[in-house]
Amino acid sequence: MNRGFFHSIALFCLLLLATGCSNFQKLLKSTDVSKKYQAALEYYEQEEYYRSSQLLDQVTDLLAGTEEAEKAQFYRAKAHYMQGNYILSDAYFRNFFTTYPRSPLAEEAMFMQAQSLYEQSPSYEEDQTPTVTAIEAYEEFLVRYPQSELVPEANRIIEELYLKLDKKDFNQARLYYQLRYWRSAAVALNNFLQEHASSPYAEEAAYLRLDAQYRFAQESVPDKQEERYDQAVDYFQSFVDMYPESKYRREAERAYDAVQAALATIRESNKQNS
Repeated sequence: MNRGFFHSIALFCLLLLATGCSNFQKLLKSTDVSKKYQAALEYYEQEEYYRSSQLLDQVTDLLAGTEEAEKAQFYRAKAHYMQGNYILSDAYFRNFFTTYPRSPLAEEAMFMQAQSLYEQSPSYEEDQTPTVTAIEAYEEFLVRYPQSELVPEANRIIEELYLKLDKKDFNQARLYYQLRYWRSAAVALNNFLQEHASSPYAEEAAYLRLDAQYRFAQESVPDKQEERYDQAVDYFQSFVDMYPESKYRREAERAYDAVQAALATIRESNKQNS
């Protein structure tokens, strides 16, 4: 009995599905623009974004100049966004707030266009051009709508994206250190600290800059060592001034002690040779 009941339910569901598919196919082939538009909105409300977008793709341009055109264009963009079609939603949202800058939906459209770009931002190891573009879009939104309720979320995402850029730049600089290219590491880490002074990676970068400079000086020709060790001393002083309680403090002090010992040897040798 139970088996028969569930079998009947399954057949009923299949029938509904087949009917729904059949109705949707008829809508796609229909020439009734108004009927397609209303069905698209209903599909959207039912979270059937694929069907909604398929119909809106057909009718949005045909509705140009009508009262429905604005809403059709907005929901077309949103239906594509909900499916993860971020390249399309980016283009459609931007077109919307450019076409309807005074629309009540323009604020949300501008934010959603930035969101579409955010979703295209790759992992930090890859080229970050899309990340920079997303940041610019959020900043444009903040300028246009400084009182928006979405401002805190936009600021949070901007901070997240800047952190991704920080991470990429730091890892590129640290790679020189890991490869033992001491001179290149010291230069790259110094540049990172100048450009990302408030980065959460700055503390580690400051320690690695000191250690890279010490090792660079150690491997330098004798005539250049004193000057390069002196630079390591400056980096140590900068490090302890900025991060007196750093977890890298002990390692930094070891490098500093080695630098001072090397300088003492060099200066004693210079005295004897003078």
